[in-house]
Amino acid sequence: MRTRTWGGAAAVVVVGLLAVGCAGGQEDAAERGVGGAASGYPVSVTDCAGAKTTFDSVPRKIVTSNAASLELLLRLGVGDRVIGTGFPPGKGTLPDGLDAEAQKVKVLSRGAIPKEKLLASGADLYLDTFGAMRMNGAGDAPTAKEYEAAGIRHIYLKSTACAATGEGPVTDLSEVEADIISLGAVTGTSTRAEELVAGMRQKVATVQRAVGGTAPSDRPTYFFFDYDAGTQQPVVVCNRQVANAVITLAGARNIFDCDGTTQRVGWEDVISRNPDWIQLGVRNKGSRAANEKAFDEAEKWLRSNAATKGLKAVQEGRLLRIGSERTTIAGVTNADAVEIIAKTLHPEKVR
Repeated sequence: MRTRTWGGAAAVVVVGLLAVGCAGGQEDAAERGVGGAASGYPVSVTDCAGAKTTFDSVPRKIVTSNAASLELLLRLGVGDRVIGTGFPPGKGTLPDGLDAEAQKVKVLSRGAIPKEKLLASGADLYLDTFGAMRMNGAGDAPTAKEYEAAGIRHIYLKSTACAATGEGPVTDLSEVEADIISLGAVTGTSTRAEELVAGMRQKVATVQRAVGGTAPSDRPTYFFFDYDAGTQQPVVVCNRQVANAVITLAGARNIFDCDGTTQRVGWEDVISRNPDWIQLGVRNKGSRAANEKAFDEAEKWLRSNAATKGLKAVQEGRLLRIGSERTTIAGVTNADAVEIIAKTLHPEKVR
């Protein structure tokens, strides 16, 4: 296994908790401050290929790729270390009282952060949801050497970025939980990370006690309609996407069991499966009002399109309005989505 140690300005794409080396107790590094040596370090993490990277200290200046990554850091209590973000959350769109803190974070880009701006940001850590990719005209992502020259470490969420390389269907949130634990170790907030994961597990366990034993043949069928991905040829979530786990844990059955993360299909494939329920998958548009408008547009499209207006779920109004990010990107709110879907589909069992 390749190993790289961070003493200051080296760089590598890393993700996923491998091990935590402790010196002097289990107290969170964040509780000891970031001005000097802290317990809980060094921390070693691995990337999708298994390359190991060791963190010797707490990152102090963090840039996040989007609202999902930012939300995780806010929940871990290190929002004061975030110096910038791309794809910012709109005012009033983050849950659990995180909105005010999120609005204080500098917006480096309304979309993907351009490479030059990211490299010049002064960050010592870039928390990326997806890993290196070209997006929305922002140009190519920085190379490992460019990150190294700028003194930026690059971490991404393994449950999202590495899902396509996994094996077998994803039916639980263990990889998401591993991301949160890993991020807690890197930022010196392991205790808080464990609390967040415990809360997720408790919420999902409650749902599972009610509907977990339901046979696949007795589960209502469920279609995640990614409205923002285009309507001409829908993009569906497959069995390695975290959305498949959310749907399964909620006591439903994903109508597409394709092998991978996402796949383009034809509307005839959706029509032949005639789902019992449809989730209107709309991405954050920057405000509650804009989000509701997008949900309205998605519903209107389903009801007016000749290919979809006859679907059982459309005719019976079985349409769920749940933001895409809560379902398809790693986060604490994956557990919330499980609960919301389960309560909607199984009101007699999940109260």
